[in-house]
This record gives sequence, structure tokens and C-alpha cells, in this order.
Amino acid sequence: MGNEMKLRSKPDQADVDFFQSSPKKDCSFGRLVSLVSFVVVFMSGIVLGLSGSAHYTRYFASRTELFFPTTIYSTECYKDSTDFKTFAQPTNLAHNMSDDELFWRASLVPKMKEYPFQRVPKVAFMFMTRGPLPFAPLWERFFKDHKGLFSIYVHTLPDYRLNVPETSVFFGRQIPSEEASWGSITLIDGEKRLLANALLDLYNERFVLLSESCIPVHNFPTVYEYLINSAHSFVESYDQNTRQGRGRYSRHMAPKIMLYQWRKGSQWFELNRKLAVSIVADYKYYSLFRRHCKPSCYPDEHYIPTYMNMFHGSLTANRSVTWVDWSRGGPHPARYGAPNITVEFIQAIRNNGSFCMHNSVPTNICFLFARKFAPSALPPLLNLTQAVMGF
Repeated sequence: MGNEMKLRSKPDQADVDFFQSSPKKDCSFGRLVSLVSFVVVFMSGIVLGLSGSAHYTRYFASRTELFFPTTIYSTECYKDSTDFKTFAQPTNLAHNMSDDELFWRASLVPKMKEYPFQRVPKVAFMFMTRGPLPFAPLWERFFKDHKGLFSIYVHTLPDYRLNVPETSVFFGRQIPSEEASWGSITLIDGEKRLLANALLDLYNERFVLLSESCIPVHNFPTVYEYLINSAHSFVESYDQNTRQGRGRYSRHMAPKIMLYQWRKGSQWFELNRKLAVSIVADYKYYSLFRRHCKPSCYPDEHYIPTYMNMFHGSLTANRSVTWVDWSRGGPHPARYGAPNITVEFIQAIRNNGSFCMHNSVPTNICFLFARKFAPSALPPLLNLTQAVMGF
């Protein structure tokens, strides 16, 4: 047992090595852990310090920039979209509004009666055409030297591009258009589209619908004064107890539109701003024509005449200012070409001996425009403008 105790009391060499080496390893490992922890804490402090410094730098720099800007930024795009002059009198007719959006936008009416700018009222000349304007040179002469008193809007086929020089008054005056077919409701859509685009210009006060075959028969000052100073708009509206009049009425329009309210008239209207807004804003009665006025009912001959008769009869002169010859009968009026253009013919349109009422006063100036003219009529008409039409 003594030997056993001696043997047990003598440590094994491996144990000696373990106990001798362990404290050294623990110290080294501990120092390593402490070093790593220190580095982590130190780097975290640097990161936090830099972050805080950047925050305060940005904070104070932003406050300094607010009161003492060092950079002036261009605002041309912002200016184009919010400048009041551009809002009140758009120069670019391009837009991507749908008809519903356009009609809604155009029918907005300010509550304040006074304009916050000096407003010189303009006449909007709205051309409904499928393609070119053969009488553009004649109209150019008519509009010359009267900038600021008129606006031009052209509705064409959607894929047609009007080919005029940049110097032309028609350049850039096409509105976003859709197909407008004779005898269908799409023709009314085109008319409302023209009115709505023209209403976006707050300077426009009178709105006259024309076609590519229309010509002016008086000079611009006469036309401008006649329309701007008129107490009435010029919409033809009459009750015709024939197959071409009351015979086109559909009983499905009742009770909103009754037979006794049904009217017929010329498509070629002239409206003041209030009535133009009323037409653009209307959907209730327009929708009845869309559903029930189909061939042989022609919406362009009945919608506006009926609507005006129902709601604004006292505000219209119940006549058109566009002369047209239906004496030959048939679905279309007479068309005049070069052989027909004489001094006597144009004078007869300007003053045929009859009288009409203008502001409740008799006058022999009843027509300001005329149709329907063939492109061949342009050269002889240009020869007569100064001597006969005064421009």
C-alpha cells in the first residue's frame, strides 16, 4: 500500500504537462478575446461617431441651404405645367385626356365673376374636317393682323396630319381627334370635342363651327364685332311637322324629350361661352340621342337645336350665321366651284335684300360665312377678297 500511495502521489507526466500548460493557454486566449472585443467596440465607436457627424452635418447643412441656397435649380418643366398664363391660355393643344376627362375639365366654371387678368375676349374658329383645308390661304388673309382676337381648332381624322408651314395660323392647331362620320352620333362627339378644347382657353368667348368648305364673306373686324357684341347665340331651331322633322323623333326619348320639344336646324352653330359649357357638360340628353337617334335620324341636325329649345331658347337668335343653299333639294346642299364665283354672287350672300335681327335691331348683315364651296373656287375668291369682302 505504501508503494501504491507513493505511486499515486507521483503525478503522471501528462498531468504535469497539462497543469503546467493550461494557465498559459488560458491567459493567451483571454488576451485574444479582450483584444477582439476592444477592436469591435472601437470600430463601433468610430462608425457611430461618423454616422452622428454625418447626421448633424446634413442637418445643419440642410438648414443652411434652406436660408442660404448655394444651387439654383431650373424649374422650366414645373413652370410649364403651373404657369397661370399657360393655364388660362394653352398654346399646346396636345393632351392625353379621354373625352370624359376633357369634357369634365372643360365644363369647370369659376365662381368669381371677375377675371384675375386683363381679358380680351376671343372668337374660337372650330373647323370640322376629314382632311386638308383647301381654303386655308383665304382664311390666312382673313386672320392677318388680328392676332390675339381669335383662336383656331381643327378636328380631323385621327391619323391625318395637317400639312401647313410653321408660319401658318393653322400650324399646331389640330386637337386630339377621333373618327366623326356623317349622319352618326360621332359627329356630335367631334363637335363637343372641339368645344371642349376651345373652352380650355379662358379668353375664348364665342365659338363658331365651320367646315373645310366654308368661307368668310365679311372681313375680320365685322365678324368679330358682330359676334362679341351679340346678346344672342346663333343656333337654328325650328319645328317641322314632316317626315324629315317630327318623323325622326323616337318615342323612346319620352318622357325626358317629348315630341312637342323636338326641333331641327342647321349643324353650323355659333355659341357664347355659357352655352358652350352647357353643351359640353350635358350627358343626360346626349345619351338619349346616342341610343335612339339613328338613321334616318341625324343627331347633328337635331341634338343642339332640341337642347337649345328646351333650356336656352331665349338666348339664341334662332338662325345660323352660315349661308347655305338647299334650293336644289336632296340630302346635301348645293356646291359652288370656280365658274360660280362672281362679284354678284358673293354680294348676294353678303346682302340679298332681306333683313334679320341683331340685338333686337334690324340689319341686312345676316350671314358671316358661307358654304358649300369646291376647292376650285379658291383662286377666284382670292381675287375678290379686297374688292368685295374687305380683306
